[in-house]
Amino acid sequence: MIKIIAVLCSLSSPAICHEQIVTTSDFASVSMQSCLMGAPQLADWMKQHPAERLAAWRCVIGKYDGKEA
Repeated sequence: MIKIIAVLCSLSSPAICHEQIVTTSDFASVSMQSCLMGAPQLADWMKQHPAERLAAWRCVIGKYDGKEA
């Protein structure tokens, strides 16, 4: 399973950023190529989080524990 890890920054405090695993049923069948190209589902997911800005994302295969570089 491919996980999309988004780096989100607060619009009210741009220096405050955090990582979040983006998981919804829309992402269940994301391919690695689609993920690397910025999965279209990511734009829809961001519409649901208007207080944050997408600063970056990366694609992880398998387990992600938040400790990877």
